[in-house]
Amino acid sequence: MKRFWILAVTISGAIVSNSGIAAGNAETGATKAVVCQACHGANGNSANPEWPSLAGLGADYIAEQLKNFKEAKRNNPVMMPMAAALNPDDMADLGAYFDTQTNTGLEADPSYWQAGQKLYRAGDKARGIPACMACHGPTGYGNEPAKFPALRGQHSVYVVKQLNDYASGARATGAYGIMPTIAKRLTSDDMRNLASYVQGLR
Repeated sequence: MKRFWILAVTISGAIVSNSGIAAGNAETGATKAVVCQACHGANGNSANPEWPSLAGLGADYIAEQLKNFKEAKRNNPVMMPMAAALNPDDMADLGAYFDTQTNTGLEADPSYWQAGQKLYRAGDKARGIPACMACHGPTGYGNEPAKFPALRGQHSVYVVKQLNDYASGARATGAYGIMPTIAKRLTSDDMRNLASYVQGLR
């Protein structure tokens, strides 16, 4: 089941998403995405576990992260120079293209996914950890208007790295500021278990 979100039309006739970001053109984005394929795969499914799969990740979320890289709000020695030359239309087009691609999914580690599923779906009230699905959805499709990314089928290695970066403060967060707080409450085992679960989530 794919995510759906409402598009609004401005007085000028331009289409914008609920977040206020101009909707990109997926066809134009496909041409611009050629340079991205070396790391993120021809259809947005990365073969390297250290690089995220972008397929179906969320158009606005992708555009926002590219903006964060360009403005050095998010530090990455590979992505920052890649994003430096992009304008807002480029970012929107790339987001639109990758969001139209299908995440082909991966397999969860059988030793850890059940513990990850429990935390993802129910959280841990005693430790103040909310259920991940409250923001990222029961099937990991994310929440486009809120710019909460899809997590289903994402590389577990990448997910663990991002959780650690949130916990350490190495990664900036979005407007809601929730991820650093949650990540600080997760143990290394929690991160591993959650990452394994979302890697196999369909």
